[in-house]
Amino acid sequence: MASAWWPCLILALLSGLAASGFLRSPSRPLGVSSPVSNGIEVYSTKISCKVTSRFAHNVVTTRAVNRADTAKEVSFDVELPKTAFITNFTLTIDGVTYPGNVKEKEVAKKQYEKAVSQGKTAGLVKASGRKLEKFTVSVNVAAGSKVTFELTYEELLKRRKGKYEMYLKVQPKQLVKHFEIEADIYEPQGISTLDAEASFITNDLLGSALTKSFSGKKGRVSFKPSLDQQRSCPTCTDSLLNGDFIITYDVNRESPANVQIVNGYFVHFFAPQGLPVVPKNVVFVIDVSGSMHGRKMEQTKDALLKILGDMKGEDYLNFILFSGDVITWKDDLVQATPENIEEARIFVKNIHDRGLTNINDGLLRGISMLNRAREEHRVPERSTSIIIMLTDGDANVGESRPEKIQENVRNAIGGKFPLYNLGFGNNLNYNFLESMALENHGLARRIYEDSDANLQLQGFYEEVANPLLTGVEVEYPENAIQDLTQNAYQHFYDGSEIVVAGRLLDEDMNNFKADVKGHGATNDLTFTEEVDMKEMEKALKEQDYIFGNYIERLWAYLTIEQLLEKRKNAHGEEKEKLTAQALDLSLKYHFVTPLTSMVVTKPEDNEDQTAIADKPGEGGPASLFASTASYQPPQNPYYYVDGDPHFIIQVPQKDDAICFNIDEDPGTVLRLIQDPITGLTVNGQIIGEKGGDSNSKTRKTYFGKLGIANAHMDFRMEVTPEKIALWNGAAQSTFTWLDTVTITQDGLSVTINRKKNMVISFGDGVTFMVVLHQVWKKHPVHQDFLGFYVVDSHRMSAQTHGLLGQFFQPFDFKVSDIHPGSDPTKPDATMVVKNHRLTVTSNWFLFAWVPQVCCELVWEFL
Repeated sequence: MASAWWPCLILALLSGLAASGFLRSPSRPLGVSSPVSNGIEVYSTKISCKVTSRFAHNVVTTRAVNRADTAKEVSFDVELPKTAFITNFTLTIDGVTYPGNVKEKEVAKKQYEKAVSQGKTAGLVKASGRKLEKFTVSVNVAAGSKVTFELTYEELLKRRKGKYEMYLKVQPKQLVKHFEIEADIYEPQGISTLDAEASFITNDLLGSALTKSFSGKKGRVSFKPSLDQQRSCPTCTDSLLNGDFIITYDVNRESPANVQIVNGYFVHFFAPQGLPVVPKNVVFVIDVSGSMHGRKMEQTKDALLKILGDMKGEDYLNFILFSGDVITWKDDLVQATPENIEEARIFVKNIHDRGLTNINDGLLRGISMLNRAREEHRVPERSTSIIIMLTDGDANVGESRPEKIQENVRNAIGGKFPLYNLGFGNNLNYNFLESMALENHGLARRIYEDSDANLQLQGFYEEVANPLLTGVEVEYPENAIQDLTQNAYQHFYDGSEIVVAGRLLDEDMNNFKADVKGHGATNDLTFTEEVDMKEMEKALKEQDYIFGNYIERLWAYLTIEQLLEKRKNAHGEEKEKLTAQALDLSLKYHFVTPLTSMVVTKPEDNEDQTAIADKPGEGGPASLFASTASYQPPQNPYYYVDGDPHFIIQVPQKDDAICFNIDEDPGTVLRLIQDPITGLTVNGQIIGEKGGDSNSKTRKTYFGKLGIANAHMDFRMEVTPEKIALWNGAAQSTFTWLDTVTITQDGLSVTINRKKNMVISFGDGVTFMVVLHQVWKKHPVHQDFLGFYVVDSHRMSAQTHGLLGQFFQPFDFKVSDIHPGSDPTKPDATMVVKNHRLTVTSNWFLFAWVPQVCCELVWEFL
């Protein structure tokens, strides 16, 4: 997993920069701030971000003119996210453009070394701080000449804690005549929230320079401070633009998944909501060696105390401390009860540093504890395990060989749960921690030694604190796709997002189907997304903000990122193969990755000079299953209630049917089915028309809410035209009618078919179907309602009762005295059913039953 989360531009200026982190004159003295510095005037800086379906395409453009009477050297500096790939860099001098070319690193290296050996300045990208890499390049500009620097980079936005974040570090150190930040966002799912804030400016002043808006699928943020608005005071010549500019947004989650297809490439986003949290079993393995003394230890303890306050009562936990030896808080995992949490707090407060660093034994003790808890059934069957290690140094006692520790950990975990490694500070082998975490389905994160280190620790825990699904697998039709990115994940955490991309084998296919399967807290689930290719093609015509073949580039970005991660743990031929694949894609799509460099050849004293853009690495300075929703409802259910509400009772023995209406006020709850033997109950609540007259004899009513419960299973569900909520005991899951998903557990199956119906089966012999009826949203009278159908009831007991349930057992009725009624087309008759004599109306009692027709029956005794 990537170590940075910022999707767009990050600017941070070094002291002495002449403009917004982009241009500087090396000879310029510190503290001087004016639009013209050392003869160089920076008159324009623009950051343009275009985000389409989470894929950000960012262009940084700075323009300057040399107003001196001699040539001057100007440097272009910009800091960008570590997760970004530079895709282009160009220099334009007096209208002549010198483009950059991406080459294999070894080829570019020779050109770079030649430039350096000649004493000339060469461009370089290097690590800079927590989330940034700094790009720097310089050029001599002749007297009176203009120069334009343009840097382009791209990245896939990662969702974290329920939002995407664009973090811009703004620090120009001088006034810029035209300073502008623009972000255009296009999200086919629709934008749900969009915000922007700046730490360096008051809200009143920010409001006049900032505009932000979003509607439907498009959002826009623009920040254009005038020269006066940039001044730190009305008469000052220095700039107050010095701090963080942050844009955050999220998309609509009406459906848990979204698939987009363009030019034979697809991307599949998956982020369900409303699911109960899977209980977790956490072992914290904490380094308490002597190097943790002082602030690091105090910050670690502070973070652990905060984390204990966030533990849920269903979770299990333990602490393992390692230095020269290993100490455990408890012999086994314990549940996070209030009493145990309080005892854990006392334990954490008394932690103190001592001794050396035995990473191997500390990790193996924690892994063994988690394995034993599962084998001995000490933790819930539907729980998930994770291990979190924090260390600030390298192993120096016991087994200290990194490769051997890695082997021991890999064999002990056996792929059963993830390992998360937190490296505190810089005095450690981060590559080792990252490699070990990645091969055990986890990730590594560097914790920077700073005043907020405790918040960094807490922030990481919050990302993994709420697993909603485990064992997630994303499936597509066989022989329909190729070049698929990672499609299996041990966990889906609340607030995050799974992204899978690939290529279609058949670009002319009419439909595309994707299934996501996973284990939830109480059920196994399958989420199905089906795409109509023609409808997708129509939708794409709306996308004004799309930049070229964005899904293909997104696929390439994600593929390269994952190949580079796999490469970290590969050896021999496998590593060579992964390297070749990543290199080929990097060159094809013009990405600057750890395997490539950007070469820019620019004029310098009538000779070519080469600048290199290079990219560093972080290590530098139970019985449940889910199935596809494929249920086909039978054509003729025996009992159902639908419409106004019409109750239809089919009597197969007589090849006939009866039907009746219920005349009740909106809000009335009717008992449809109740069976004390099976424990099943079905109730329905009546709704009326919009603004309907409750006293009108012609009013129409419908079912607006259905409740289905099984007392023996402690299961219940509530269905409305807007959503479906399920409860297993106290655990709640929520879905919408935009979902296509199957939820299964022993004796229960619930299938939601997007915008159509849902089928509920209680084992073999009881199956209900709820049908969604949607009307035009702006209709002045009608509103959405539900229909309820009994597909199978042969396992219901003879004691079943209710408006529908009373007819589940065989019964007889007789029709006599058929005579003309008030409507010549509908004869009247007398019906005797269940010892009640009723007047009925029909136009077909003398004929065989026709499914589309029923009689009007007012059944007062019900």
